[in-house]
Parts: sequence; structure tokens; C-alpha cells
Amino acid sequence: MELIDKLSILADAAKYDASCASSGAPKRSSRGKTGLGSSNGMGICHSFTPDGRCVSLLKVLLTNFCLFDCQYCVNRRSSNVPRARFTPEEVVRLTLSFYRRNTISGLFLSSGIIRSSDYTMEQLIQVARLLRETHQFRGYIHLKAIPEADPRLLEEAGRYADRLSANIELPTLTGLKTLAPEKELDTIHSAMSHMRQRIDAANDDAERDAKRLPRSANPKRMAPRYAPGGQSTQMIVGADATDDRTILQSAQHLYRDFRLKRVYYSAFSPIPERPAGLPQAAPPLLREHRLYQADFLIRGYGFRAEELLNAPGNLDLEIDPKLAWALAHRDDFPVDLNRAEPAMIARVPGIGLRSVQRLVDLRRLRRIRYQDLVALRCRLETLRPFVVTQDYRPTDAQRDSSRLRQSLTQPQPAQMALW
Repeated sequence: MELIDKLSILADAAKYDASCASSGAPKRSSRGKTGLGSSNGMGICHSFTPDGRCVSLLKVLLTNFCLFDCQYCVNRRSSNVPRARFTPEEVVRLTLSFYRRNTISGLFLSSGIIRSSDYTMEQLIQVARLLRETHQFRGYIHLKAIPEADPRLLEEAGRYADRLSANIELPTLTGLKTLAPEKELDTIHSAMSHMRQRIDAANDDAERDAKRLPRSANPKRMAPRYAPGGQSTQMIVGADATDDRTILQSAQHLYRDFRLKRVYYSAFSPIPERPAGLPQAAPPLLREHRLYQADFLIRGYGFRAEELLNAPGNLDLEIDPKLAWALAHRDDFPVDLNRAEPAMIARVPGIGLRSVQRLVDLRRLRRIRYQDLVALRCRLETLRPFVVTQDYRPTDAQRDSSRLRQSLTQPQPAQMALW
């Protein structure tokens, strides 16, 4: 098979793994010719760094042959799809070719399980080893960690990769046993725990070396790195009946126990020859978006999953989770921006974390006024019912939650641009 044909198959097969890509990627589907990968190029995906930069990665599978028969996966053992397999040298050649053309900044490499988990992990490591040691590649490398592989192989993978990810796929043991009976939740957690321990140890060693050695020290004398970009995972949304509260509780557990950098959410996409037991239609993509919003509130704003959903069920699709929480807790509002704790100001709809810090800095100098919120470009139409400033207080009518919800969810008239 020609290399370009392999790339067509294995880039398309990789598009369902969202654990390195943004949630704003085009629609994922295997029905019809809808393009390759999850973006505009052949196997090119877009990921975002913590400082907001968008980077392009070559996103492919080493192979879409697989010993496992996970029912939600288009590459499962029983699936009737075209199959292909790269050699490690072919992936290296493709990566360097794209990189030299300034098309990508790095590589995202996953794989189906072939022969055994150890053999598959060895093949993934071989790609990274060739790039790093033979070709002195200093671009970004994200490797898929095979949870069932020997921990020594995970140890080696972390020495070459910037980030590792072991996909949990389904947030409950029941769901995993039903749709992916060959996978074990304890095995996945064990791999995550091992990677967390190695990442923590490497970070501790790096901090110790930074204090002990001068800046001009030989880098070879410093402790070896291990997956400096941390680890991530993916959960599929809508493949089973698991509700959003359970999904968010699982994510909360993963962040706390394994210190994951990110949990990615991937809306289940209908696949050819759908096995019995899978839903006939994909869930609304807005549900995936709401989960990302709620996840951000958990990671950055101090919310708990139980606060965002205090009973089993799914997130409100009409309004974002922060606004939904505020409407359900009207007794906590309005918040006096001149007196409230920063953590409470961060819970005001329409005020982001950067604005919170700027407001706290500003009120050390003088009283906060409504015009300060305008200058900070906060979402005024959203926050007005929830704040008090030196010169502003919401009316009694704005405190009515049902009326407020209606006003905030109705379509806004289009405005003509004045520039």
C-alpha cells in the first residue's frame, strides 16, 4: 500500500480521539467522505497550549488493526473498515516531512492494539526514540499510553514524549464492562497512577536541580524529564446512558487523584454497522460544549460537580453552567464587588478569572464603579442582575429568576458594526 493511502486511512481513523484537539473541531463522522482527521488538512489537528497558542499536530494511528472489540470504536476487531499499518520509520518520515514544510509543530500518535499491549507500546516508543535520538527532533510529541502495557514501557515513553494520555473512554465500570469488556478500569487507573508518580518525581527533581545548580550548568547533569506536559484522557459522551453529573464526578476524581492536565469530552459519533446497544443518533454537540464549560469551572473556578448538578441528570443546554448555578442560588446574589471574596466574585456570571484579579487589584486603590466593568469588557448583559458596585445596584425585577432566565436566553437582535 502506498504511503499516501495509509495516511488517508490512519489519519481518518485517528479523528475520534479528542485528547489532544480543541472542542471546536469540525463535525466528526465516518458516514460519507467528510474529510480526514479533525481539521482542515490530511491528519492535521489543532491543539491549544495553556497560554492560548494554537498549534498544529500530525494526528495519526500507527495502525487501525486492533485485538479489542470495543463497541463504540470504528476500529474495533469486528468492524468492516479498510485497515492499514505504518512502520515506525514511515511515521518518522511523515512527521519530519510535514515539520520541514512548517505544516505542523509536532506529532500525536495513537494505535490499535496489535499482537499484544507491550508490542504496541514498544512500536509507539520506537517512533519517539527515532525522532528524538536519531533525528534530534525537538518538536512536540504526544504518545498514547497503552494501560495494559508493562510499567517499564510507560516509564520509557515518558522520557521521549511531551505528554502521555491513557483514555478512560467511559466514566463508569458498568459502561466499560458493557461496551468494552476487554478493558479494565482498575488497569487504566493503575497506569494513570504510575504516570502521575513519575511526573511528580521528575518535577521534584527538576526543582531540586534548579535550586542546586547555576543557570550555566550542563543540562546533562540535570535530572531527566518525564512527560513535562503531563497526562490527559478522553471520555465519550452519549455512547451509553451515563448522565453529565456522573461524567463530571468522574472527571473531578481524575483531576484530584491523578493530577491530569485535561479531561477531553468527545460526543459519540454514529459508526458504520452500528452494534446493538449503541444509540442510533449522536448526542447534541452542545452537550459536549456544556461539559467543557463545566469542566473549566471545576478546574479553574473552584466549583464541584455536585454544585453544578445537585441531582442526577444532564447540564442545561439553554444556558451555560455558571449562569445556571447563579440562577439556582439567587440568595447568594447580588455580590458587592467592593467587599466580596475573590472566590465569590469569580462565581458571578460574566466575570472571568482575569477580571477578578484586576477588580481585586483595583479596589485596593479605590471603590469599584460600574464603568470599571465596562472598561474590563465583562459581559454586562449577563452580570448586571448579580453585582453591586459603588454606583450601581440591580432592580427588584432583575432578581426574579424565571424572568431573568427568559431575558438571558431569548435571541438578541443583531447590531450593525460601526467600524
